[in-house]
Amino acid sequence: MTTYEAEPAAAAAMFGDRIELARSYTASLAEHGETLGLIGPRELDQLWSRHILNSAVMAPLLQSDALVADVGSGAGLPGLVLAIARPDVSMALIEPMERRCDWLRSETERMGLTNVEVVRARAEEVHGTRAFHQVTARAVSALRTLVPWTAPLVADGGELVLLKGARVHDEIAAAEKALRKHKVGTPEVLELDAGDGDVTRVFRAVVRG
Repeated sequence: MTTYEAEPAAAAAMFGDRIELARSYTASLAEHGETLGLIGPRELDQLWSRHILNSAVMAPLLQSDALVADVGSGAGLPGLVLAIARPDVSMALIEPMERRCDWLRSETERMGLTNVEVVRARAEEVHGTRAFHQVTARAVSALRTLVPWTAPLVADGGELVLLKGARVHDEIAAAEKALRKHKVGTPEVLELDAGDGDVTRVFRAVVRG
């Protein structure tokens, strides 16, 4: 049996009646994640706090019944976590690597999630084919690179809701040209409490087509 971080108290409040699915996904990621190259060997001790809750805390930011894309979904962070927490939201997990897509599909099927679509592609390959109410990404790239990948996926008046690190304000300054080019409005940075004093930062901005 794989040993990993004990479930923090904040998890049950975040997931509510979906907590058993969250536990199932976390256990599966702990068991298979390192072997499949989805998480590093030292991340099991922070699996809940650093990955699961860090993703789940942004679930209230998703619009009701929205169509949401997760770019570079990888292990399903935040895409699968958000699909668990928000069954009313339709999640498109955009991921170019076949083995990661296989993992995402197998987890979606295993958990019986009906609000998930796995799209094997780079974000640029989806440009012009789909329009989403919101687009998210986590640990993919700096904003000056990420904005050109994600903003063209957003419907006019939709939002970018990107999980970022402590240097998000520096990234915003460096991405000024890209933000302007892709008609991204003035961003705000939300600092969300992920439990036990951990802070999750979300870059949020409206995109005008």
